[in-house]
Amino acid sequence: MKTNNSNSRRQFLGALALGATASTFSVLTNPIYANIPVSDTKKMNDAENWFDNIKGSHRIVYDGSTPHMGFPITWNWAFYLTNNGTGTPDEDMTAMTVLRHSALGLALEDSLWTKYPLGEVFNVKKADGTPYKRNPYYEPQEGDFPLPQIEGIKRLQERGAMFCACDLATKVYSNAVATQMNLDPKAVYEEWVNGVLPGIQLVPSGVWALGRAQEHGCGYIFAGE
Repeated sequence: MKTNNSNSRRQFLGALALGATASTFSVLTNPIYANIPVSDTKKMNDAENWFDNIKGSHRIVYDGSTPHMGFPITWNWAFYLTNNGTGTPDEDMTAMTVLRHSALGLALEDSLWTKYPLGEVFNVKKADGTPYKRNPYYEPQEGDFPLPQIEGIKRLQERGAMFCACDLATKVYSNAVATQMNLDPKAVYEEWVNGVLPGIQLVPSGVWALGRAQEHGCGYIFAGE
């Protein structure tokens, strides 16, 4: 029985990974996603105004499509570090990270990592190979980043960095997890939306946000793998 449960879990995680890498059309027409709820229209419209917070002479957007050992966060920090080192204060620049696809988990609070197997779902693991049961990149602890001075999302937000999360990925992943755990997809989706970390903006999709950021003068850098 234990072996069957283990195999079922591996099959679920493998299917989820394959589904998430398919095209948006094929993913959303798969029967498993039939119960994906409708977004809050007003909340999605508010996302447009959020981009007006981009400021400064130097502007960059990082495409965080995968967790990539925290690099979507590390490179955001590196932008501030090296611009400071060449004479630019925090007030004269903006680094944005778009958390989409399998990097979505980096936008979610610890309670969701504890309740759901998010370390497994998003393949975010400790140095010893065990999945995290908390978000290691919001307020990092010793060993979460390869260098202790690398700042997490919360500290970077205090410096003016911007982070957003893909609503489309939230729908797809929450629905798949809900289906596997025999839960109500709408309730799980709403719980994930409510569990987006403070200051992180939910956007219609990650690719939508990448386009908007470039329209607001941000250079583009891929931060996945």
